[in-house]
Amino acid sequence: MEETTMRTVTVGGVEYSYPHGTPFRAIAADFQDQSPYDILLVNRDGKLCELHKVLDRDCSLKMITAQDKPGIQTYERSAVFLMLKAFYDVVGRENVERISVEYSLSSALFILARGNFTLDQALLDRVEARMREMSAQALPIEKQTLNTDDAMELFHKNRLVHKAQLLSFRINSHVNVYSLDGFVDYFYGYMAPDTGYIKCFGLELFENGFVLRLPTQKNPNQLGDFRPSRKVFRELYESTLRFEALNASNVAELNTTISQGGAMSLILAHEAMMEKKIGDIAAEIAQRKEVRFVMIAGPSSSGKTTFSHRLSTQLRACGLRPHAIATDNYFKNREDTPRDENGNYDFEGLGAMDVEQFNTDMVRLLDGETVEIPSFNFKKGAREYNGNFLTLREGDVLVIEGIHCLNDQFTHSLPKESKYKIYISCLTTLNIDDHNRIPTTDARLLRRIERDARTRGYSAQATIKMCPSVRRGEENNIFPFQDSADMIFNSALIYETALLKPYVQPLLFGVPRDSEEFIEAKRLLKFLNYFLPIPADNIPKTSLMREFIGGGCYHV
Repeated sequence: MEETTMRTVTVGGVEYSYPHGTPFRAIAADFQDQSPYDILLVNRDGKLCELHKVLDRDCSLKMITAQDKPGIQTYERSAVFLMLKAFYDVVGRENVERISVEYSLSSALFILARGNFTLDQALLDRVEARMREMSAQALPIEKQTLNTDDAMELFHKNRLVHKAQLLSFRINSHVNVYSLDGFVDYFYGYMAPDTGYIKCFGLELFENGFVLRLPTQKNPNQLGDFRPSRKVFRELYESTLRFEALNASNVAELNTTISQGGAMSLILAHEAMMEKKIGDIAAEIAQRKEVRFVMIAGPSSSGKTTFSHRLSTQLRACGLRPHAIATDNYFKNREDTPRDENGNYDFEGLGAMDVEQFNTDMVRLLDGETVEIPSFNFKKGAREYNGNFLTLREGDVLVIEGIHCLNDQFTHSLPKESKYKIYISCLTTLNIDDHNRIPTTDARLLRRIERDARTRGYSAQATIKMCPSVRRGEENNIFPFQDSADMIFNSALIYETALLKPYVQPLLFGVPRDSEEFIEAKRLLKFLNYFLPIPADNIPKTSLMREFIGGGCYHV
């Protein structure tokens, strides 16, 4: 009898022995009682592995739950697969024309469904009941490899045209697909081993579609609060319509346009759309004669600086005289800056700003006085006065950009009618295909990786590492105030990922394989593989993308 080879598995610094060929699911089961959340994947020596994979070498394992970013992404994908299968079961595949997962919206995914059925809460209740039935049955989610041509034929047959179109740009001769009780689909990323792992979800009607409510990374065992921003939703929906009008509602359509030589006209059309929107905002500000302060805020890498310049140009065209003020110049001196729970300076919170001095200066300007505007010396960590005097006269407006510009506590002394608040964010609605969405955080991260490398000398690894703290600052100081804005401006450009690909790809390959950031870098590299590249030659010098790739006409 052949002797079983034993393998050494190190978990949490402790060594364990398992037979060669043991499924990772069996190993994960031995450690499940150490976590209140289901183990969805394992990290084997820096590489994510699904639980159906088997042990084939000595290794270190880290258990991945939905409290980890790859885990919550796996949960989301698996929940979408479960929902799609249930929807087809309840309605009948022949009655479904199209189901598309559009974008994330307040701990939920907004989904559009078209076909020979009436979309109401009663139907959604039946779909949700079917999802719960399949969850209780713990049906296997199986991975299989198909010839790419066979997969394209399968998706055409099942009327998943965009998936087939996307695969036509695939160089590899084979593709991995997932099947659930006879329903086959393609997903970008890993999946749970069976439907029993997907327990927390809900379906609700919303606007002209519905939402799949999901848990959060912070608490994977209960649904996240669903408090959507109606203003952000409307901007997302309008952007979807704009992308559809350009015949580029997903990556497959975008690649088709690029491959057929239509990139230039696409770039010019979208840039024209964006310029018209900025012009419309400037015209509205000009009509509000009492507005003297244009307040601009948005999350990292939204393109706030270029937007401010372009808006200023349009304001001049409307007969106004804009003056730029950066709220960074009103940071408290370093010794007065509060610290966070870890003892580090908290530059993100409102407490880091000299709110009273800012209000005093702005009120004096509003009253017609001449004010010396400070500048902040970041090397010295101190505010300085260098003779920058400003007086507000008829037709003058201040264009003020900063993290707290939507927070009325920051401008508490200024009359409401004197402020026009703009929330800017990269709200991408371009998705890989109908069932694989692109998070807006991915779009901003790609922008930031290139900008940080070009202007600050940061590696992609350093930028990825900073993401969680940046995100916390946005959740505390920006997102809660987005609905208070007079205008939502979407800075996402339909072609930007194709443009950024040649810039960001080499930087991501530079992330060390043994680093914690490698998993995220590898995910982004796989994501970029779906896109055909666009050269930067034809990008206008005024484009918002020039803030990230360089070569623009503005000083940013």
